[in-house]
Amino acid sequence: MDTEFYKYHGAGNDFVLIDNRNLIFPADNISRIEWLCSRRFGIGADGLMLLQNSEGFDFEMRYFNSDGREASMCGNGGRCIVAFARQLGIIKNETCFLAVDGPHRAAVEENGDINLQMSDVNRIEIIGDNYFLDTGSPHFVCFLDNLDNLNVYTEGRAIRYNSRFKETGTNVNFVKQEGEHLTVYTYERGVEAETLSCGTGSAASALAAAVAYGFASPVKVYTHGGDALEIGLAWRGSSATELTLTGPAVRAYGGRVDIG
Repeated sequence: MDTEFYKYHGAGNDFVLIDNRNLIFPADNISRIEWLCSRRFGIGADGLMLLQNSEGFDFEMRYFNSDGREASMCGNGGRCIVAFARQLGIIKNETCFLAVDGPHRAAVEENGDINLQMSDVNRIEIIGDNYFLDTGSPHFVCFLDNLDNLNVYTEGRAIRYNSRFKETGTNVNFVKQEGEHLTVYTYERGVEAETLSCGTGSAASALAAAVAYGFASPVKVYTHGGDALEIGLAWRGSSATELTLTGPAVRAYGGRVDIG
């Protein structure tokens, strides 16, 4: 069965988006989703998202990693599906939608960037000189003085599959402080490779930098994707609240594909 799809990206973190309000997409078909995300045999993407109806919300976001499995929250994906909902005429400039980690509010700014409200973070674990926290997805944050010769795949995979994380996995962020902004390279579980950008990873890195170096809101983050992401945050005791992720959400192209 042919169905319409759109390809979006947020700072190079790319996704296949499908309007599934009629529930025709086989969401339990892992191999089909994996094929659609394949860069050699399918459309090619870091993940796939289904936009569905949800009572009490403008829509529901269902996110699948490129390995075909339904995954935890994706920040860049969240911004892209907001832009997609606006394209479909479901929303105008503000929305409240449901994701796997609960409700999210978002707004389209005058320049077209999407401002996405993230979940509060109540615990930041310090592991030696590193940090572990959950910003909708789990993230290990490692600060380095130099990223130039870093093999993100090798080093990230070693942490993702170590004795602590191998069972459930974690995303791994390598972060360099560059004056008043951060440079972040991310190895993503489920993709099992480096991605050009990671929204929840950028948020996790900004929170870790606030703890480690006293970074104040908003924190600007640069990734391999080029476009800067901006992280807003506030503190209530030891909990990070009012966490926001702002940046571009770009429609690259659309087409039709067999989802049979």
